[in-house]
Amino acid sequence: MSSVSSFAAISSPPSSLNRASFASRLSSPFPFRHNTRFGVKCSYAEAGVKEDSNSGTIDVVADVKTERVVVLGGSGFVGSAICKAAVSKGIEAISLSRCQGVPLTQVHGWIRLLGCQACSFLYQSSLGDVFYANWDEVLAGATAVVSTLGGFGSEEQMQRINGEANVVAVTAAKDFGIPKFILISVHDYNLPSFLLSSGYFTGKRKAESEVLSKYPTSGVILRPGFIYGKRRVDGFEIPLDLIGGPLERFLQATENFTKPLSSLPGSDLLLAPPVSVDDVAFAVINAITDDDFFGIFTIEQIKEAAAKVRV
Repeated sequence: MSSVSSFAAISSPPSSLNRASFASRLSSPFPFRHNTRFGVKCSYAEAGVKEDSNSGTIDVVADVKTERVVVLGGSGFVGSAICKAAVSKGIEAISLSRCQGVPLTQVHGWIRLLGCQACSFLYQSSLGDVFYANWDEVLAGATAVVSTLGGFGSEEQMQRINGEANVVAVTAAKDFGIPKFILISVHDYNLPSFLLSSGYFTGKRKAESEVLSKYPTSGVILRPGFIYGKRRVDGFEIPLDLIGGPLERFLQATENFTKPLSSLPGSDLLLAPPVSVDDVAFAVINAITDDDFFGIFTIEQIKEAAAKVRV
């Protein structure tokens, strides 16, 4: 059974708190079972030989591992798409979100369509944000962590949200023994260096370095550009797909003509293809389920990865 649950998420920490280390526990406070053992009794008789009901049986015991993903920022635009894609593939999804006291059924209509049995723990809790989260509770039973944390603001805010918050999450996941960490980062734009030195980009690259350092053979970094889809902001739906979809198709159709321009400084702002939020989400699902999927993935590679699991 697939499920989505949700916790509280992120706020500004004191400047003295930059990293965290957490001990893991073997017991889980959640009512899910992730390693299921079942037995199968089989009997065999050759052709033409009457089967003896008293003959010996073969006991087959198998360990079945189910995936459970923790999505940081799971109530946001990209995070909610990842939760939705996970549930559609039978993966349990846990959302750690900064929205508090709001039922996810009011934020995302797709959860209502799945029914209550598929989505337990829909209300936000007071477990704390990324810097103060009870990681023993949040990460219990998880097989992967996905971070969609990021945002704009002052230099300090962008360094904290894009960089420090992700570093704390990577450290917590590694210390807890989570085998895979997936980071939603940003496209490697060919912008002038003074723009790339802003807190948004330096924070993202700091987070990338932490993932690659702690998860060298299982960490995944997705670098999309402009992500489009239907985005809800303060109760209003912004149809970014009306811009992103046609622009993506136009750039694909004119790729042979625009490719020579890609070497011009700043050209990526216009020529980097948009990516649908569903492609990003399904690329994450590919990363969760494929142990050979790790490293840094560009816009085109994200689309290719999504196509492998999209049906």
